[in-house]
Amino acid sequence: MKSDTQAATRVLTAHVPFWMADKVDQMAVRLERSRGWIMKQALSAWIVQEEERDRLTQEALADVDAVQVINHQAVHTWADSLGTDEPLPVPR
Repeated sequence: MKSDTQAATRVLTAHVPFWMADKVDQMAVRLERSRGWIMKQALSAWIVQEEERDRLTQEALADVDAVQVINHQAVHTWADSLGTDEPLPVPR
C-alpha cells in the first residue's frame, strides 16, 4: 500500500480570474513553493472547512429533530440586551 506522500494523483483544472492566478503566483514566489503546492494547500483547507460546516449542519438538524431548540424571540431579546447595562443570560 502506498503512503500518503506516494498516493496516486489526479489533475484538476479550474478557470480562475486573472487576479486570483496572479495572487497564487505571487504567493508561490514569496513562499518558494510551486503553484501546485499552493493550490493543494488551499483546496485542503477548503475541504476541511466544508466538512466541518456539514458536520455542524447535521448536528443542528439533529437538534431540531430532537426539539432541542431555543425560541427565536428569546434569542432576539437576549441579543437586544447585550448593549445594555444589564445584559440577560444566554438563553438555554
